[in-house]
Amino acid sequence: MKTIVVTGKTIEEAVKSGLAKWNVPEERVKVQVLEQPSKGLFGLIGSKDAKVELELIPDALEEAVLFLGDVFRTMNIQVTIDRVDTVDGVQFNLSGKELGILIGRRGQTLDSLQYLVNIVANRYSDSHVRIVLDAENFRGRRKQTLEELSDRLAKRVIRTRKEVVLEPMSAQERKVIHSQLQNHPEVKTFSKGEEPNRRVVIAIRQ
Repeated sequence: MKTIVVTGKTIEEAVKSGLAKWNVPEERVKVQVLEQPSKGLFGLIGSKDAKVELELIPDALEEAVLFLGDVFRTMNIQVTIDRVDTVDGVQFNLSGKELGILIGRRGQTLDSLQYLVNIVANRYSDSHVRIVLDAENFRGRRKQTLEELSDRLAKRVIRTRKEVVLEPMSAQERKVIHSQLQNHPEVKTFSKGEEPNRRVVIAIRQ
């Protein structure tokens, strides 16, 4: 919890002083009045300033970035985080050296880190926050790979007339497969199994 005690001739002036120090809008703080201002004798002698305590209300995305920073420091790697607002939420693009360790096999490490950062962010938000982590455009490259895989497997299903069960994937990757084949005239897709072993099935459309 981050707090600061500030003074001013009036409560409003004290609050403005604190907001200026933190460079945040008023809705980002909780205000507790510690001392009311008083004019004193003849309006001069013994006058007291107002004293207030401001408590900074955590911002979900700021807390997410702080969490990632702690993770990267623990891993002893230098990573830059660029924020991009998207239709679905927010994307953090990670750049730096040796990002392979962050991506992991088929993006599993990146997915796990994304899961954790979403938990952290949503602790500090009244509404649901969705954060996507990407590194070295892995998401874009992986999406293209999955779309090409979907098309190849659809052709195999049509040729053999047998359904194909893919390896376990995250919900994000399963969505890519479903989207790629949703309008296919000859095959259909559905998911089966429980997380984290839920799989996409490609089958002949009846």
